[in-house]
Amino acid sequence: MNYFRTALLLAAMTALFMGVGFLIGGEGGMMIALLIAAAMNLFSYWNSDKMVLRMHHAVEANESQAPELFHMVRQLAARADLPMPKVYLINNPQPNAFATGRNPQNAAVAATTGLLESLTREEVAGVMAHELAHVKNRDTLIMTMTATIAGAISMLANFAFFFGGNRENNNPLGFIGVLIAMIVAPLAAMLVQMAISRTREYAADRMGAEICGNPIWLASALGKIAGGAARVHNPDAERNPATAHMFIINPLSGERMDNLFSTHPNTENRIRALQELAGSMGGGGGGYSRSSGADYASSAPQARGPVGQGTSRSDPPGPWGRSRRRDDGSTGGSPGGGSGRNGPWG
Repeated sequence: MNYFRTALLLAAMTALFMGVGFLIGGEGGMMIALLIAAAMNLFSYWNSDKMVLRMHHAVEANESQAPELFHMVRQLAARADLPMPKVYLINNPQPNAFATGRNPQNAAVAATTGLLESLTREEVAGVMAHELAHVKNRDTLIMTMTATIAGAISMLANFAFFFGGNRENNNPLGFIGVLIAMIVAPLAAMLVQMAISRTREYAADRMGAEICGNPIWLASALGKIAGGAARVHNPDAERNPATAHMFIINPLSGERMDNLFSTHPNTENRIRALQELAGSMGGGGGGYSRSSGADYASSAPQARGPVGQGTSRSDPPGPWGRSRRRDDGSTGGSPGGGSGRNGPWG
């Protein structure tokens, strides 16, 4: 079904791309758009993940640069029976994250520095588990390729404003066709993105909670990320709105609707579903309890309990391996009895 859904969606996006070409240049424009779409589908299959990472200035991190985050992703990937994905960091104060890649063998997870700074270790684990769920469900290919083609449709629609009104271009609908290309085509592309994104987020929430072992960790993270995304502007996301559906929470400003035009399900609904899941799991496996000596690098991947237990709810957020000043003015070490070494990005 994943492969069928991918083929169906790409066919719809290709047809939409051809339709814009027809409205701009008639049959000739449609054939040119078909050739461009075919080339773009092939190119985006192999390179769309790199393009998205480049759009958001993501930098690949290794184990020495981001030891705790790297170890966390490694253990979560083992629990999910996935190959170790590449880990990327985005120097952006907005808390957010996304996954990309054409298959689990070529996957990558990206987290902003704002996410690592504002969330606790357990909450970050919930977020990374959610992104790995997208990888395991093979959502990343369809989400990344859709972002690439939707962006191209928007660009082509903008070209319609300059070239679509020329009578010599065989536009069958004249100025009306130009308006359709400019307004309807990008809207249709956005709706196709939303159709896949909103349904897959709930599935990734559930599987991510199972991977990390505690739905409450992800529920708590979603609340914090939603609040941070509403307060902190993300210039890269605003410049590339076609990639918004890839993030765990919508990174665009002014997007708080949960209706036909929302790229993500309502955050409160997602949190409520995770809380219900936690109840069915018997309280979520005992998250937030303190357990000295447990960390992401050493605990067994086959363990059935929550990953990375080691902090209480009152522990301050990351960077986790660095001493931080608490609200009462005292200085706390890293969660779980860490050694106070560098934070998750070095």
